Amino acid sequence: MVTGKSLLNELQTAYDVNDYRKLHWEGTFEDYLNVVLENPKVTRSAYQRLYDMIISYGTEEVYENKEKIIRFKFFTDFATRQGDGIYGIDRSLMQLVNTFKSAAQGYGTERRVLLLHGPVGSAKSTIARLLKRGLEEYSRSDDGMLFSYSWKMPDGNWQKCPMHEEPLHLIPNEMHETFIAKLNANRGGRDYKVTIRGGLCPFCRQMFNERLAKYDGEWQKVLTEIKVFRLLLSEQDRIGIGTFQPKDEKNQDSTELTGDINYRKIAEYGTDSDPRAFNFDGELNIANRGLVEFIEVLKLDVAFLYDLLGASQEHKIKPKKFAQTDIDEVILGHTNEPEYKKLQNNEFMEALRDRTVKIDIPYVTRLKDEVRIYEKDFNHERVHGKHIAPHTIEVAAMWAVLTRLVPPKHASLSLLQKLKLYNGKTLPGFTEDNVIELKREANSEGMRGISPRYIQDKISNALVAHPDEDNINPFMVLKELEDGLRHHSLISDEDTLKYFKELLSSVKEEYEDIVKNEVQRAIAADEDALSRLCSNYIDNVKAYTQREKVRNRYTGNYEEPDERLMRSVEEKIDIPDGRKDDFRREIMNYIGALAIDGRKFDYKTNERLQKALELKLFEDQKDTIKLTSLVSNVVDKATQEKIDVVKSRLIRNYGYNESSATDILTFVASIFARGQTKK
Repeated sequence: MVTGKSLLNELQTAYDVNDYRKLHWEGTFEDYLNVVLENPKVTRSAYQRLYDMIISYGTEEVYENKEKIIRFKFFTDFATRQGDGIYGIDRSLMQLVNTFKSAAQGYGTERRVLLLHGPVGSAKSTIARLLKRGLEEYSRSDDGMLFSYSWKMPDGNWQKCPMHEEPLHLIPNEMHETFIAKLNANRGGRDYKVTIRGGLCPFCRQMFNERLAKYDGEWQKVLTEIKVFRLLLSEQDRIGIGTFQPKDEKNQDSTELTGDINYRKIAEYGTDSDPRAFNFDGELNIANRGLVEFIEVLKLDVAFLYDLLGASQEHKIKPKKFAQTDIDEVILGHTNEPEYKKLQNNEFMEALRDRTVKIDIPYVTRLKDEVRIYEKDFNHERVHGKHIAPHTIEVAAMWAVLTRLVPPKHASLSLLQKLKLYNGKTLPGFTEDNVIELKREANSEGMRGISPRYIQDKISNALVAHPDEDNINPFMVLKELEDGLRHHSLISDEDTLKYFKELLSSVKEEYEDIVKNEVQRAIAADEDALSRLCSNYIDNVKAYTQREKVRNRYTGNYEEPDERLMRSVEEKIDIPDGRKDDFRREIMNYIGALAIDGRKFDYKTNERLQKALELKLFEDQKDTIKLTSLVSNVVDKATQEKIDVVKSRLIRNYGYNESSATDILTFVASIFARGQTKK
């Protein structure tokens, strides 16, 4: 029997104490120098560490519209492990990582504020969250380890550097050049080279100077009073990861960024300019060696933005009552379009604009990527007791993407067709070059439209609004989407409302076509009947092309090829009468080519012919199945048996359950009953 004690014993067995000891390594300054000599990467800058962290997960090359895209597995594999998912914005992520790479190599972007810019719900916060989590995990790995130090205080306790500084800062400035040269000796260009960036924080500078005076200038003795330890970045512990969020201007000042005086300690140390009477706990202080995220950065008061100027350009901050202090951290902010436009129109913020690298994070414009966003939250594991009918998520995603696309200038191309082209579908008369041109003429695409959050909210509403239903279907979700538009906080004018409703109508029509096609294929999925129809058609085509007669399998008589049968098949795929000879010769040439290779003809290998045969068989069988009788609820036993067969095919082949398959058959039957069939 499982008991609390046995569970604890099992956990203790799985827990490796050696991992804890390795992560909490402590040693002397000399021990640390040995670590640096063996692995100089422990001294990397914040940008170098962040870039290496992303690259450590690997990359893959994919081609999209003839363009090579580098996909970073950090944003796929790692993100999936964290319960997040970023899909369909590979180009934006490439730009972001290239910016990190440039900053890591010291090409200038390390002196900029990185600004993720895009509409609400476009994954800006998700990207920042992943980067913070990634750094936390990376600092716990052998490849990502870094170190800081603490001071031995007169009472015997150890006081950590409040800004988690690099231990090499303890080397006096006048010795930097010689010391670094010796550390990097004999490395050549093959290995990472050590550099010392910045200097001691005010607290450590005073600790150092007091001990230097105590030992009469013998700085090596100062090092006996420090202890180096492994630094583990943690947002919760406020070590190397900071997050700043704007609040009420009256209750927030810049000391939240750069620290504030500890008034209780002024009496102890006699002055407010003693660093021991100061809390170096602002977000820019504690984020040193890592990353600080500014949520909605452009909503900050001007006083905060001035702090960002020095922090980004000079890598320095100005705590109250102290000199400028060096920092080494990635400054990452995010904002939306209205706030960014205000920045552009504010002539007083020219200095900030000049120090900003803007990276657009648009909405997804590829349907399959949008679907993946919702499937992460709405799947069989997450949605307990409810079946999500096929295409439910797809139609919601389709509408969301349509609201973000710019209407094409091409007269013969609809917005829905443009969506299909972006999704990888081929359309007659359009090539990959056309897709590239479509994207080029709409370079701001994805920066407007409906947020994924709205779609998620409405799918959730549909799930809880029908407690008696065991499944939700596309119509429930589409109704929720339409009903919510009137109260959508970001739709401010009637024209936009009307346009979005028109797009919903387009999606409904597309869904009707999808389910009609599925029901047609389910009805026509009788393999034997399809094979017989195909054989009959091929016999007649062969006789027609060779100018022969066909033997009637029932009477045994030889007759002219059945033109009516052949045309009834060919018309299903829009083969005009003037091209029927070409199509029939094409079929016979195809069969002949297979025979030369020793292969037998199968209609399934020819997509156009398979579609034509299925539509023909559906037309022949739909009247015998009497789908329209479903509408009147008058179904005889023989018809019910045939309907049950079709229903089982829908369940087996298309992912429906009993209830949703019945709903779809009833819906398609109502279409036929209204006479609204389309080719």
